[in-house]
Amino acid sequence: MKIIQTPVRFYPFIGGVEQYVYYISKQLAMYDNCEVKVICAKQPENTPTNQIYDNISIKRLKYYGKIANTNITPSLPRTLLSENFDIVHTHIPTPWSSDWSNIISRIKNKPLVVTYHNDIIGNGFANTIANIYNKTALKFLLNKADKIIITQDNYIKSKHLQNYKDKITTIPNGVDSSLFKPNNTKRQKNQIFFLSVLDKFHKYKGLDYLLEALVYVKKEIPTVKLVVGGKGELLDFYKEKTHELKLEDNVEFKGFLSDSDVIENYANSELFILPSISSLQEGFGIVVLEALSCKTPVISTDIVGVADDVIKTNSGIIIPPKDTQALTNAIIKILTDDNLKHNMGENGRKLIQQKYEWSEIAKSIYELYEELL
Repeated sequence: MKIIQTPVRFYPFIGGVEQYVYYISKQLAMYDNCEVKVICAKQPENTPTNQIYDNISIKRLKYYGKIANTNITPSLPRTLLSENFDIVHTHIPTPWSSDWSNIISRIKNKPLVVTYHNDIIGNGFANTIANIYNKTALKFLLNKADKIIITQDNYIKSKHLQNYKDKITTIPNGVDSSLFKPNNTKRQKNQIFFLSVLDKFHKYKGLDYLLEALVYVKKEIPTVKLVVGGKGELLDFYKEKTHELKLEDNVEFKGFLSDSDVIENYANSELFILPSISSLQEGFGIVVLEALSCKTPVISTDIVGVADDVIKTNSGIIIPPKDTQALTNAIIKILTDDNLKHNMGENGRKLIQQKYEWSEIAKSIYELYEELL
């Protein structure tokens, strides 16, 4: 089975879709009858054009700028046409790569699978463009797709998916618990970890609200420490906001973190927070799964895919979006109760091992592929 994956970007670029494609590709490449090739933009630009990584064949194409969060790779159509594949798996919310995957799969008469991570929206003029796209190219894509994967049941409510329920299946995101695991290092007292790309597109991750909540948390826990992982065009904006809120001694911006650094920060922190504010933009929230796998309690909003399981297993606290007071109370509750922290950590790790291993997620996707061939 020759599988083509067409994310707009790929490892080592860090992002939810990129992580998703990497881990399912890694698992699928372990199957004796599977060959996996990823075709994506050459970002970061210092990455090899052609590479074999974890048995995944990667071809990175030169791109000429971006529209919103999508790299434009003019050679993608020609490249896809030249490939010999049995199935192509593409991803929304990134047009261009998904649209050309659709067109080429039709030309070659091969099955197309789409993972619908979240809706395509924008701000200002970009939102106008998004609306035009959603009413035209997205409709064409979803109509032609043989199968549509959503990562949480709530996505079925999207207005863009209403006409395609007969070919939609839910397969959640996952985590590699052999990689994301607690270490023997003592956790840093009152340390919170937040991880995201720090750009305009990812403002929905809610760092603004976390910084505002920290002002109130600091009054109860003066030694509280927020570690922010990630870089982007808004890094200076968040640093300035930290200064305005007089939080310089309580917030550390670490910039880009390697995989090992990310795991270390999960495992060394007492709490991980993802206070996402947009149900239209937030995907599943893979970072929440990664934190849980490291036995780190989580606070997130009720729009992330794993929210219900966090509540059921008492592995963290789920709050409404944009609720600074609820976020403040949740942080204080967890950081001031050692027994609660311990129990939540144990429950989170157990949840991951029972339901969210990437090996099981990839198995479900493999079986879906087989149905189409």
